[in-house]
Amino acid sequence: MKMARIETAIRAVLTFYEAFNRHDVAGMMQLFSDDCLLESPGPAPDGAVYSGKGAVTRFWEDFFRESPQAHVEIEKVQGFGMQCIARWRCDWVDAAGHQRHLRGVDLFQERGGLICEQHSYVKGPRAGE
Repeated sequence: MKMARIETAIRAVLTFYEAFNRHDVAGMMQLFSDDCLLESPGPAPDGAVYSGKGAVTRFWEDFFRESPQAHVEIEKVQGFGMQCIARWRCDWVDAAGHQRHLRGVDLFQERGGLICEQHSYVKGPRAGE
């Protein structure tokens, strides 16, 4: 039973990232519960929290509008029951045409086969760098 729970969470997270790389917001949101919560890594230092499927959908639509070449490469995924941790690298091209990337982790909570929470954390420059 526990292995099935771990597999369900990992499967939902990997499917989320596949939809992310297609910039398929509708496909991503099929994986989220109606009462989902997304904690984004920005703005620094504490990020922002989006509650509910509508707010999370708008966040991702805005994200892809601003980062049309965003692509995530998964480095590692670990499941712990209904929780899952994914370490990733996100590459994109900025407005000036420069190739950029960030590395980070997402902490996911799954409930009933759907993602109900996503907390994102990134490595980035310190102030003044």
